[in-house]
Amino acid sequence: MSDDSETWRIEIAANAKAVDAFEAALEPWCGAVSRFIAGTEEDWRIEGYAEAKPDVKALAAALDAAAAAVGASPPKTYIHRLAPRDWAAENLTLFPPLRIGRYFICPTHYRGAVPPGSVSLRLNPGAAFGSGEHASTSGCLRALDWLARRRRFHKALDLGCGSGILAMAMAATWRIGVVAADLDQRAVMVARDNARLNQMTRLVGAVQSNGYRSSAVRRGAPYDLIVCNILANSLKAMAKDLGRHLSKNGVAVLSGFYARDAAAVLAAHRAQGLRLMR
Repeated sequence: MSDDSETWRIEIAANAKAVDAFEAALEPWCGAVSRFIAGTEEDWRIEGYAEAKPDVKALAAALDAAAAAVGASPPKTYIHRLAPRDWAAENLTLFPPLRIGRYFICPTHYRGAVPPGSVSLRLNPGAAFGSGEHASTSGCLRALDWLARRRRFHKALDLGCGSGILAMAMAATWRIGVVAADLDQRAVMVARDNARLNQMTRLVGAVQSNGYRSSAVRRGAPYDLIVCNILANSLKAMAKDLGRHLSKNGVAVLSGFYARDAAAVLAAHRAQGLRLMR
């Protein structure tokens, strides 16, 4: 199945002095942002991916303001639409079986052996994020594996569920109900399909939600386990909501941000009375 929706790539050239400011200015426009060294440690390239063509004048104004804040020149910015790609077919080709802690994640076409004693999750990522290969997803799975050796949970929320891999991991580990929420309706559909593939429709309920705002997310609270694998700015903005929806002595697993953002993410959640476990 090909993806006919729009995807726009925004590329920015930056020096080391301005790369943090430009990346922060770009994040509100994009679903994903990455940075790369372009030749030397002083020269960087920032790439962002958006589902709609950005407002060029507004984006330029945001980048100009970021440049002025750090005493840099406005960056060279390139915006272009990507050609539609058959993401589903590519995922089936490129997605290898993975063993992460107790979890064995494999694509739908996998016919090999499953390691004894593992929690097996059969997955078709489709156009949604989350196959276990990305460091943020695998880090969440390792955290769940660590928690499984120490605690029992009864009700969970996967906020920013993508493919539903983390929601299914929680449901399979503790045999509990999990609300899997995502802003992107396509991700919700993929998560529902994956729950059906793994015979977890009674445990995993995928819903569209802008953060914690949907009635399904609010109705399920309080949760004693919340997993959020999203960007740093969103984590900080929703820290108060997380505190309201997390039960007393509950656990939150946070991921999806750079190491340089960890202190700010932690501070936002400490302000809600939460403490760092590890």
